[in-house]
Amino acid sequence: AMIDHRNERATGHVLTIEDPIEYVYRNKKSVVNQREIGPDTASLQIALKNALRQAPDVILIGEIRDRETMSAAIAYAQSGHLCLATLHANNSYQALNRILSFYPVEVRPTMLGDLAAALRAIVSQRLLRTHTGGRVPAMEVMLNTSLIADLIQKADFSGVREAMEKSLAEGSQTFEQDLSRLITDGLVSRNEGLAHADSPNNLLWRLQNDFNSTKAADAASPGEEENTDMATFTEFTLDVKF
Repeated sequence: AMIDHRNERATGHVLTIEDPIEYVYRNKKSVVNQREIGPDTASLQIALKNALRQAPDVILIGEIRDRETMSAAIAYAQSGHLCLATLHANNSYQALNRILSFYPVEVRPTMLGDLAAALRAIVSQRLLRTHTGGRVPAMEVMLNTSLIADLIQKADFSGVREAMEKSLAEGSQTFEQDLSRLITDGLVSRNEGLAHADSPNNLLWRLQNDFNSTKAADAASPGEEENTDMATFTEFTLDVKF
């Protein structure tokens, strides 16, 4: 979706490195060059090494599985390229811990400094069943603010999670915050939301707090509705950068 958004709105060269290619993009405003490991390049290592020689504006790495790929993503960002990538993790806390696990202890301080400077955001998504049988995404968004960058550099990932839960990281949101919105808006059931929450107790607290806040707002200003538009977060996901 982020590649399509860029493709529809900006000119440039988008290079993807995938294993395998799961979705074929049509050129729109951008030229999208998809490279599949095997048919188009002998190995992932060769594809990563030759990526910058193709003068891309955007680089998509299908999945980061090891230190070499992670280091390449950071290097692309440090050279001024927008790098998008996927990583198997349930949330931003687990993603940061997995990235850390790629590196031996002696090089972690340097890597964390580079990551803190280059990372733009981590976006996690879970698909929930709606009342009508369809699917709707619940989103966790971690924006790399100055506070978050400082915590990442210190490897204080629990602090990152705490800052998000307390809304200290401007623009970020936890799964529980978005699940509360989905339940309150009637898009998913309470049980469905609780089943996908990292902390069901936190979600229950938020639902009660949101309910009390709505009652207070209705009493003060009857007829006015709170705006829960997610457009802001959609815009920010386009700046995911390693």
